[in-house]
Amino acid sequence: MTSSTTDNVPPIERLRSAVPGLDQILGGGLFRTGVYIVQGLPGCGKTILANQICYGHVAEGGAAVYVTLLAESHSRMIQHLSALSFFDVRAFPDKLAYISAFHELETSGLKGLMAVLRREMRTRKVGVLVLDGLVAASEGASDLDLKKFIHELQSIAVLQDCTVLLLTSGNIHRMAAEHTMVDGLVELEDKLFEARSERSIQVRKFRGAGPLRGKHSMRIDNDGITVFPRIESLYRIAATDTTTSESAVTSGVASLDALLAIRGVPASSATVVIGSTGTGKTTLGLHFLHASTPEEPGLHLGFFEGPDRLRSKARSMGMALEPLEASGAVELMWQSPVEATVDEIAERLLAAVSRRAVRRLVIDGLSGFLESTVYPERIARFFSCLVNELRNRRVTVLMTLETRDVVSSVVSMPWGVSGLVDNLFFLRFVHDEGHVERLLTIIKMRDTDYQAGLRRLKIDSQGMHIAGTYRADGDVIPSAQPVASPERPAPSPSK
Repeated sequence: MTSSTTDNVPPIERLRSAVPGLDQILGGGLFRTGVYIVQGLPGCGKTILANQICYGHVAEGGAAVYVTLLAESHSRMIQHLSALSFFDVRAFPDKLAYISAFHELETSGLKGLMAVLRREMRTRKVGVLVLDGLVAASEGASDLDLKKFIHELQSIAVLQDCTVLLLTSGNIHRMAAEHTMVDGLVELEDKLFEARSERSIQVRKFRGAGPLRGKHSMRIDNDGITVFPRIESLYRIAATDTTTSESAVTSGVASLDALLAIRGVPASSATVVIGSTGTGKTTLGLHFLHASTPEEPGLHLGFFEGPDRLRSKARSMGMALEPLEASGAVELMWQSPVEATVDEIAERLLAAVSRRAVRRLVIDGLSGFLESTVYPERIARFFSCLVNELRNRRVTVLMTLETRDVVSSVVSMPWGVSGLVDNLFFLRFVHDEGHVERLLTIIKMRDTDYQAGLRRLKIDSQGMHIAGTYRADGDVIPSAQPVASPERPAPSPSK
């Protein structure tokens, strides 16, 4: 086919799904007149997904019909749907109809079922048709008869300008004959990970476009289904160089800035503050946040300390956050690490960054992301993509990570954190003649110079400040060592 010929072929229109996040992984929505199988075990969300698409299409002025075979009664289905926000009783019966075709299937087989579907598409002029119970239609039919059924359905869908969804709870791990005929195959799953379950959606087949591959997390609540595309597949563009050697953002601690050649951390860079509990990681994050302005807004995402506690902690060190919140310079966002998936947290975070054009971001407790994932092996790739996307949005990030040892000179860096970030600060306690001192060490600053050494760190009613150089004969020089990840042991140190 020549270039001039392909240029004259109009693209197939898309049908918006009205399911948040689904159109993203489909590359723009379902294709109009396409025939798609939605499969999954009972309870995974197929009925809600199909109804949400129907109601969304009706809300945009279209019409839909929901055809059932061996399924729950229509009255019971509507009762269950009525608790969801997308449900609209005004859609009945002109814009959305529920009909049963089991009698026709039982008496006349696939031909009788096809007659019902053809009639509904023609008389109601629907843009979306759902057939709930394809597994019932396929029982007793040969592979050839089922392929003919799908082929005829595709032809009618094109003629009637209708998008068709076929729901089935058949064996999701077996490639059935009908899978080869349809335009797309979407699989829903609800998988148990020890005591926790996680819903996911995967586009196994999608003719005419390249969807975001792999499994994507999914949530069902009072708003229906929300899909959260996997961040590694959604943000694949490498970070652009948005910094210059003179571009600096204050850490909020003047005496710390004085140790850095550009009097601050590089703009659009990512900094990790690592240390055990009580060493001052959250305090340094509050200083960084307190330097926010309406022109350079700040955002604090915390996993373990709520907003009220943070406000109280900041006030005790002379940093009132309430006026900054009132002016729009600061927003405090709290997230339970056990109630959401990592992709859901990332979407919420990036949405908040976009909403206020955030330039300063504090993520207090990177371990919260680890506790939110059922796939620990994803964490390194997840953080790499998240940090790259924040750089592209010109956000300067300060993140905290807690170590296990309270008094130690070993920097434990899980998930390859040191390679993902630009700057690394180490906070720790050290014994000194019966006293316990806080120390700060700058381990790494990418593309900028800094004063190396051990620095005393003081925290008082005026906040955090560097209190001079620490000198001792003991083992206080930090040594970075890898930590075994959950799926493989740490590499042996080089000899």
